[in-house]
Amino acid sequence: MSENLVEVSDYLRDQLIFLHTSFKTSKELFTAINAKAKEDGFVTDQFLPKIIKREGTFPTGLQLEHRGVAIPHTDADTINQEFVAVVVNDEPIKFSRMDDPEQKVDAKLVFVLGLNKPHAQLDMLQALMTIIQDDSLVSSLENADNANQVHQLLSK
Repeated sequence: MSENLVEVSDYLRDQLIFLHTSFKTSKELFTAINAKAKEDGFVTDQFLPKIIKREGTFPTGLQLEHRGVAIPHTDADTINQEFVAVVVNDEPIKFSRMDDPEQKVDAKLVFVLGLNKPHAQLDMLQALMTIIQDDSLVSSLENADNANQVHQLLSK
């Protein structure tokens, strides 16, 4: 059986690429993503409460060698149309670490996953892990000025 390769770029939606933002908390970030995603029919009314609750229970911050990132996601039943939202905040937002929830990670780059096929979540996480382990790519994403640059950077 051939390997299932998920292309992150296939899930990017321009209206869910937020660059040079100034969110202070993960809840503020989730609220903004939810507002836009709901407006465009991507998510149900349960998306915001469920992603906030899930982040509290199963944190998604990852400490990399030079920086932190976060990959929040929630239940498939809250997603009408699949997406990967990309947020680049000007200042880091504190997320609890996936591997040690007592520790915090400062994340400027956040990928919010909106996937409605549970098995696809693991494939997407694997694809994102490959991306975030490339420090120069993460740096380029953090410095992107428009959605087109994000698409180019995340396309193989």
